[in-house]
Amino acid sequence: MIPSESLAILFGLAAALSWGAGDFVGGYATRRTSAYSVVLVTQITGIIIFPILAFVFSESLPPLDDLMWGAFAGFFGAAGLIALYIGMTKGKISITATLAAVIGVIIPLIYSALNEGTPSILKIIGFIFAFIGIWSIVRKNSGSNLKIKDLEYPLLAGVLYGLFFISIDNFSATAIYWPLAVSRIPALIILSGFIMLKKNVSRPASGSILVVILAGLFNTGGATLFALASEAGRLDVATILSSLSPAVTVLLACILLKEQLALRQWIGVIASLAAIILISI
Repeated sequence: MIPSESLAILFGLAAALSWGAGDFVGGYATRRTSAYSVVLVTQITGIIIFPILAFVFSESLPPLDDLMWGAFAGFFGAAGLIALYIGMTKGKISITATLAAVIGVIIPLIYSALNEGTPSILKIIGFIFAFIGIWSIVRKNSGSNLKIKDLEYPLLAGVLYGLFFISIDNFSATAIYWPLAVSRIPALIILSGFIMLKKNVSRPASGSILVVILAGLFNTGGATLFALASEAGRLDVATILSSLSPAVTVLLACILLKEQLALRQWIGVIASLAAIILISI
């Protein structure tokens, strides 16, 4: 039998692959249709898939408290996706995804420190690397025209993702799919309200619907794998490993979209990813 900590690592890395691909596909889709429409489809995908998984794995309904944490996760997750996708349309996909991931890691670590004590020295070094990475990414140079306004959505997405991770960690150890299914309900309500208020939001074009659905499948897979990682091991390990997803997003953006980053920005990306690894040791 595979040890639980090893399962947490495997599930966390798998979540990173799924979320990284989902962030890239979702960001690409928002260049052809509304970000709100893309996120809405991801929630609908979850509403369909999660109950099916619950029945397939014979999962019982958890206590009401766990379902409420699922509702919180849905709100934070959907809002975070909207902020991330909009940030991608306003700037480079690789920078937006990396900055959001670093902030999304720091929030659960602060939560863990308050509840479980001061982090180890390696985790503190990881914090330092994270701040170096953020500074290198956002600092202006000849190869970048980043402004403070360009950081609003990535930072917001990071905070919301951090709260999303914390909410999922509070699920029952014996229930994953039902809380995740419930998480999609408030998210769907919120997104539907946004769409009704925004008159310029259009439905996904027929030529992009498959791309939007693919983003939804990747996002659903990432949430499932992260919940499994969080159940199998510690929150910080699950969060940090799954937050390696920007490496996948950056690779896809560079290969498929030919995005070019300045050397200083690449240093920031590498420092951010090194921070995630150091914090996980």
